[in-house]
Amino acid sequence: MADDLSDSQIATLKNLMLGWQTELKALEEEAASWSDTVELDQQSVGRLSRMDAMQQQEMAQAEARRRISDLARIDIALKRIDEDEYGWCAECGEPIAYKRLEIDPAAALCIGCAS
Repeated sequence: MADDLSDSQIATLKNLMLGWQTELKALEEEAASWSDTVELDQQSVGRLSRMDAMQQQEMAQAEARRRISDLARIDIALKRIDEDEYGWCAECGEPIAYKRLEIDPAAALCIGCAS
C-alpha cells in the first residue's frame, strides 16, 4: 500500500468504488432495453425519425461500453486493494496522490504517467 494512504483512506476509497460499482450495475440493468433494435410506429403521433432513434441507440450503446470499462477498472482496483498494491502507479511504481484517488478511486496511474 502506498505510504501516503492510511487504512481509513483505503477503506473510504474502497467504499466509494463499491458504491460506484452498485450504481453502474443498476444502470446496466435499467439500460438493457435502450440498445434494442429501433422500431418505429408509423401511426403514432410525435414519433421520432429513424435517424433520431438510431442516434439515441448509438448513444446508449456508447454509454454501455463506458459502464463496462468502468466496472472492469473498479474490479482491477479492488483486486489491487486485496493484493496490497493499491495506491501505487502501475507504470512507474510511485505512489498515487490521495487527491487523485478521491477524484477517480479506480485510477491505476499517477498523474505524471496518465498525462
